[in-house]
Amino acid sequence: MFFSWQIFSWLGNGFLAYANGANDNFKGVSTLYGSGVTTYRRALLWATLTTLLGSLTAILFASALLATFSGKGLVPEVVLSLRSFPWAVACAASVTVMLATRLGFPISTTHALTGGLVGAGWVASSEGINLAKLGSAFVLPLLVSPLLSLVCAALVYFALNRFLKKNSPWLNRFHYFSAGAVCFSRALNDTPKIAAILLAGSRLSPVLGFSLVASMMALGGLFHSRRIAETLSHKVTEMSESQGLISNITTGILVIGASKIGLPVSTTHVACGSLFGMGIVTKQAHYKMILGIVLSWVITLPVATLLGALSFLLFKEGFGL
Repeated sequence: MFFSWQIFSWLGNGFLAYANGANDNFKGVSTLYGSGVTTYRRALLWATLTTLLGSLTAILFASALLATFSGKGLVPEVVLSLRSFPWAVACAASVTVMLATRLGFPISTTHALTGGLVGAGWVASSEGINLAKLGSAFVLPLLVSPLLSLVCAALVYFALNRFLKKNSPWLNRFHYFSAGAVCFSRALNDTPKIAAILLAGSRLSPVLGFSLVASMMALGGLFHSRRIAETLSHKVTEMSESQGLISNITTGILVIGASKIGLPVSTTHVACGSLFGMGIVTKQAHYKMILGIVLSWVITLPVATLLGALSFLLFKEGFGL
């Protein structure tokens, strides 16, 4: 019975990792494709390689996020021992992220996971959830990150744009490097969040858990990235090579820094915030699409929270898990 439950849990969390890859893997290289530096296929292959490297590196350097997204401190310890809890969180997050992917909206897996944790935790415990922990460790970084990246991208643009235009011969090469850095840092930040749910109550070793997440994220990106790619590359703002590079520099620095200190920022919010900043200062932003993306961010948390609560009740009452 335990073995069959473990297989069931691994499949559910594998789908979560797949959905994350589908929605997130292309975000780092969208500026390469959007500015015409390379084709969709080449950008996708570069994203897959650097994302995989970031996921595997997370085994060594992202233990703080692994602890944060295990749910410890957010819900009582007894809830974490329930077999239905991690599965409900994974189910809520994966359905939310995959639905957004099908609609072409780049949302935050971090937000979806947070919603799943809150929803499942709320109905699983008579004590509810730790609202102080929710605010300080989850909500505050998610609210601040897009605004911070927007401002930083604008400042970096004014500081570097003229210099980059004058040194265009090496611009494309550095652009590739910066896009890879964003994909790497995104995987470094996201992989432990998903692995934390997978490893909760599991007999899997952390290395095997991280490897499974890394593999499924890569596959999700390879097979379901196209709609997100078109949104970020062509529908948010027009961009030149130098503007795309500046956006990537801003995103990479902020996400790597957040991973280092254990803050669960959303790479989606940071990357999109950087693109928004570029579009605003260059007066090329597509505000209708930006509004649609922001609205998708607003509804992600409540949708995932509702799905988390429903999933927990279904698996606990329907299957006795």
